[in-house]
Amino acid sequence: MTPAALAACRVLMRGASGSFARLPPVMPSAPCPSSMNRRAMTSQRQTDHLERTASTFRQEVISPARVCGVSAESETVKSVRLAVANKDFTFKAGQWIDLFIPGVPKVGGFSICSSPGMLKREGVLELAVKYSVHPPAHWIHTQCTLDSEVALRVGGDFFFDPQPRDPPVNLLLIAGGVGINPLFSMLLHVADLHETRGMQGDGYQMGAVTLYYSAKTASELLFKKKILDLMSRFPGKITCNFHVTSQSSQVCPELKPYMTEGRISEKDLVKSLQDTNNLCYICGPPPMIEAVCQQLENLQVPKDKIRFEKWW
Repeated sequence: MTPAALAACRVLMRGASGSFARLPPVMPSAPCPSSMNRRAMTSQRQTDHLERTASTFRQEVISPARVCGVSAESETVKSVRLAVANKDFTFKAGQWIDLFIPGVPKVGGFSICSSPGMLKREGVLELAVKYSVHPPAHWIHTQCTLDSEVALRVGGDFFFDPQPRDPPVNLLLIAGGVGINPLFSMLLHVADLHETRGMQGDGYQMGAVTLYYSAKTASELLFKKKILDLMSRFPGKITCNFHVTSQSSQVCPELKPYMTEGRISEKDLVKSLQDTNNLCYICGPPPMIEAVCQQLENLQVPKDKIRFEKWW
């Protein structure tokens, strides 16, 4: 960490009492692997974000950032736009940030739900944070305002970052609840890859992309209008299937053709697995991840082609 970055973070993390919330150590800046092997899924006590990710790759760059947008994504989820000050700050689709908030002793851990291309074009990134009593999430829902100052550091080995000469791959994205966040970042990155190839005639060539997204009700499906727009812009290249498990009211006509009642099943997944070169990303509650991993293994998907992010 450079002295300038540390100084910036000390200013941002100084609370009303003048005390400084000590930053955790930066992980070694070894090259981040291009794929994530499945971690052992064992039942453990709930741990703090820094404990859970202590052995996970983190960048050295810490950047001050300013809140430049706050809105309601749903009844329980707030969307936050952050203008990033450090031009060296980068991330890969699917990664998360350590969020340092002045006066809040706990460090937040939130998946980025925007694309790396947006950061490059506009200098901003986006988070979608569900209400919680956990101090960082609670601050976002109760105290975060325009021009609030924070600091960010990128981490995570769950990402999709194909290089121009890599062979085409078919993506199967499977999300539960707010687990959509890193997968939506990947979906937006796929859209950027399609646009770059369409305009320049080169760059990475994507295979088929299918998203399965499950929530209790349609109102809890985040980014649904944006996802429908992506399907409209890239017909046959991006498809989505929404699943609801406790829907009691009518679903809007625009969404209804893509809606299924009930959990994501093995029969659903087999329809979207291509003959070769499938890569599966899963993010959601641990029981869902365990069930989906087993379904994919039953369908003969190799374990090294199944990647997941487990947050709670």
